[in-house]
Amino acid sequence: MELLIDGLSKTYGNGVKALDDVTLHIPTGMFGLLGPNGAGKSTLMRTVATLQEADSGTVRLRGNGTDIDVLADKEDVRRVLGYLPQEFGVYPRVSAWQMLDHLALLKGVTRSGERRDLVDALLKKVNLWDHRKRRISGFSGGMKQRFGIAQCLIGDPLLIIVDEPTAGLDPGERNRFYDLLTEIGEQVIVILSTHIVQDVQELCSRMAIIDQGQVRYSGPPADALRAIRGRVWEKAIDKQELEAVASQHRLISHKLVAGRPIVHVLSDGTPGDGFKAAEPNLEDVFFSTLKGGITEHAPA
Repeated sequence: MELLIDGLSKTYGNGVKALDDVTLHIPTGMFGLLGPNGAGKSTLMRTVATLQEADSGTVRLRGNGTDIDVLADKEDVRRVLGYLPQEFGVYPRVSAWQMLDHLALLKGVTRSGERRDLVDALLKKVNLWDHRKRRISGFSGGMKQRFGIAQCLIGDPLLIIVDEPTAGLDPGERNRFYDLLTEIGEQVIVILSTHIVQDVQELCSRMAIIDQGQVRYSGPPADALRAIRGRVWEKAIDKQELEAVASQHRLISHKLVAGRPIVHVLSDGTPGDGFKAAEPNLEDVFFSTLKGGITEHAPA
């Protein structure tokens, strides 16, 4: 399977251009969509999920005997789509089993025995079987997200979209969610939209970085890392030096370590002045791309 997005654009009534000629070819597996808040990620995901219209461009879901015009054939898309938005509403007083049974009925699983077997299997898959009789209002954040994945899987979808799924999860819940998404991504297209770099680093073999509605990079994370290898330099500085460093160098990022800022700068040669070569990570890729440090797109 592959999702083919070509020349997708969207401008809102207030003049904000949320998508600007976005082109992405997304194969089966985990695909990470990185970008800062307001970059256009949610607009892109909502458009692919048939929740809003685009101004121009095409989106097709193709492969294994399937060829769907996503923008035109919305009902066909919804039959093969699993969608976990950043915030999804459920009836809080209903148990997990009852809610999933209701959602399966809405999805067209009308035979009660088939629906019961499906709900049981999904709750076991996301490790919520022991909590099936509990009200969803009593679930932790991680349990709610795992329930969200369960409802995504109703109907054996070919395309799954998850929007900011690990925001607010503790490390243990995040790791359990990673494991679940990785298993699902072996069979279908899973688009992971996030601003958390670690999510993409842990899960995705391909990714795109989007900013101000435009694709700044598309390709494997490893290719992006190679593009800045030997160009990232770091140094521990005093807080009062930060403004001077930012004015003299291409500052990628800075963070406090034991009370002192550690800065990463981008330079084709040694910046001198105590900087040492740093092994780049995906966070360096992300910030340097936003600052124009990576301009080439890997083949999609």
